[in-house]
Amino acid sequence: MKNRRSSPHDSREHGYELSYKLAREQLAKSSDIQEQCRKSGAEYVEPNEIVINYLNQPYYITLPDVEISLQDSKVKVPLKDKILILHYFTEAKGTPATGKLITYKQLPGGVSYFPAFSRRAIAPLVNHFGKNPELLIKAAAKLGERGADYGDVSVNVNAFDHVPITLVLWRGDEEIAFNGNILFDANISDYLSTEDITVLSETIIWKLVREISSA
Repeated sequence: MKNRRSSPHDSREHGYELSYKLAREQLAKSSDIQEQCRKSGAEYVEPNEIVINYLNQPYYITLPDVEISLQDSKVKVPLKDKILILHYFTEAKGTPATGKLITYKQLPGGVSYFPAFSRRAIAPLVNHFGKNPELLIKAAAKLGERGADYGDVSVNVNAFDHVPITLVLWRGDEEIAFNGNILFDANISDYLSTEDITVLSETIIWKLVREISSA
């Protein structure tokens, strides 16, 4: 009997499981949980819980087993979200916001990874909201987010306490196709890796898409 070849989905899930395992181990080794709470904006609830805001919802990190749950919910937290939460918490440097926005290409390694980022995050943003940019404002409002002053339509999404992300759309016409971009505070690499920023941006876009789909 031939062995079943693993699918790309299986490989991806295995990669997520490994990343989550490593992230849990990193947090378990942390020598100063309260300091990381200060740097990340999380709340330390003694003796064994951390409360961290992620996409406008409070999540609990329970210690020492490092389990993650959504407050007052029995819904299972997706593995990708768990990894992002742990990476943000353990990597946070507490750097203040600069107020200067940068593009993905200005991130470390961003030029090389931009084609994948554009396919995974910018393209869905433009494809689902470009023809009707006002839908972006409506979808973001359901998440408690607010409008911004860039492009023709834009919104600020507070992914984490120190990670604001700005989604921008430009209306097209008969000669120019509608377009979009995703912008970050210049300090974002002090909180997340470039790959994590890709995953986070993709997660935000599809969450907004689901909001308009369920309306």
